[in-house]
Amino acid sequence: MDEEIHERVRDTIKSIPRGRVATYGDIADLAKAPSPRLVGRILNEDGHDLPWQRVLKADGTCAPHLRDTQLQLLHEEGVPNLDGKVNLREYRWEDARKEEEQGLW
Repeated sequence: MDEEIHERVRDTIKSIPRGRVATYGDIADLAKAPSPRLVGRILNEDGHDLPWQRVLKADGTCAPHLRDTQLQLLHEEGVPNLDGKVNLREYRWEDARKEEEQGLW
């Protein structure tokens, strides 16, 4: 794996503010990584010191094996969930919002 991409992904995840979330795809786009799967791999192998709980699947849900812990950590940051799903329209990190999602007006 390219060390520069690895560090860009880590730096991007570190930048997600408390009380905000981003998707694996958001992180890949912002870090110019080749895929959301690579973001997941980096988090799995080298994410213990990152705010990993702030990275969600594209539908606003958690990875099943992390769900309870991740939702609890997000709740402590003020990010609620409804039936295990975070409202991305409300809690998505502003830097991760695509232009069309932000609206033109």
